[in-house]
Amino acid sequence: MDLYFVRPRLVDHLPAGMGPGPVAVRQLLEHRAIPDGTPVFLDEQMRPVDPISSWFRRLAVERRDPETLRCYAYITRRLCAFLAERGSDLLSVTEADLLAYRAARTELQDVPVDNETWRREASVLNSLFTWLVEEGHLRRRPFRMHNQSNPLNLGIKHEMKIRHLALDQYLYFRDVGMGGQLPDGGVDVTFRGWAPHRHRAAVELALLTGMRKQEWSTLLLPELTEGIRRPGDPVEVMLQACAKYKKRRVVYVPPAALEMVETYLLMERSEVAAKAAKTLARWHKDLFVVTDVDTAHGKLSGVLEGRRRTFAIAAMPPRLRRLAVRESDGGLEPLAVFIGHGGRMLGPSSWDRVREDAWRRMAERSRASTAPVLPNRPWRFHDLRHTFCLQLLKYLMRLVADREAASPSTGLPTLGEHIAFNPLLVVQRRMGHSSPATTYLYLRYLEDPMNYVDAAFAQWTEHDGATYAEIARGALAEEGHSSAS
Repeated sequence: MDLYFVRPRLVDHLPAGMGPGPVAVRQLLEHRAIPDGTPVFLDEQMRPVDPISSWFRRLAVERRDPETLRCYAYITRRLCAFLAERGSDLLSVTEADLLAYRAARTELQDVPVDNETWRREASVLNSLFTWLVEEGHLRRRPFRMHNQSNPLNLGIKHEMKIRHLALDQYLYFRDVGMGGQLPDGGVDVTFRGWAPHRHRAAVELALLTGMRKQEWSTLLLPELTEGIRRPGDPVEVMLQACAKYKKRRVVYVPPAALEMVETYLLMERSEVAAKAAKTLARWHKDLFVVTDVDTAHGKLSGVLEGRRRTFAIAAMPPRLRRLAVRESDGGLEPLAVFIGHGGRMLGPSSWDRVREDAWRRMAERSRASTAPVLPNRPWRFHDLRHTFCLQLLKYLMRLVADREAASPSTGLPTLGEHIAFNPLLVVQRRMGHSSPATTYLYLRYLEDPMNYVDAAFAQWTEHDGATYAEIARGALAEEGHSSAS
């Protein structure tokens, strides 16, 4: 069983005489309404393998993101390969097969997956078996439910991992890891990175807006009002298709982030775009060539696949944004803000490589006296979002406290005041959290508990011979004294 993905734009590149021809294939795909990126499983005779191909067809019709479908497909293919080795398949799988598969993935393979990775895989497989039952392919799911749980789960309660950076850690990440500087701010003549301004602009944008990686990495120049924004003005970006769950929200982009982006546009991007013009010209008919930008209404108009099309920018998914280009004096220029060699928008894996390279560089220079303390696990881009959320929540809570101290309230706040000024609700709206419970988790991180530990043990570490029991009693005594006062 082999895995393929539907890519209509590649039809025109089929060799002559191979199959029914590009026009017929494109018409067939349009007639069948098979979305771009749909996974298709084929047997040795190149026939679709059902019911698994039908499940992915349904997911694609439900407008699941192609990257999500790709991830689901690899998870499903991995399970099918494991079952085939045991002489089973999706329609004859047993609970013992699934337990063995869980053990293989989480315990027995050379590099076992972590709990978070397995949780995501289990969620996909649960959805698959639920669909197989709903469509009548299975009489029941191949595992027994017990207290609303099933054997695919590890029995570990999941909670969002919140990791944030201190200011010195962020500057080290931005300038040393991404920007190629030395820890003391000097120029590192050994640095061989070719896009430090792009990388610094990316992390600054991520930190100061709280956007997720897919949100900031897929931004287009018109969304940042490139060429028409006055210096020092902020920008508001409407997110939808690239947001998590496609939940619509407005993101405020401050001038500080835009200034760093503009430095990148001037110092690096223009040269990369000019070099990529010839490459893009070869793919001209496969691209979305934008001829009109309606900034006021947030729309782009141009030619895609030989047809005149108009799209709301916020509704453009990542795969369409990667195709967006415009005609310039030097030829075709990509509309994506962050581009790589060839002028195409950087994908998630490319940004992960950038982050991994930055981490290695930071680790190599972590012994410098000016370097901050690094965590055991590498930072993720998502940690910048956590940092934004936490810092915004801290500031808003101080603002509310100062307002109440200046003018003590004479009664309970009205519903309107609660919605408008409650820090948790404000942050929830800004971050696009579906539930306030997600935002509440950040309350645990408003203060760094390590600071209290250091203070509690400070006087004990000054005396030679202090035992851990004495240190603990002293910490408890100080806590009791503080509570009494």
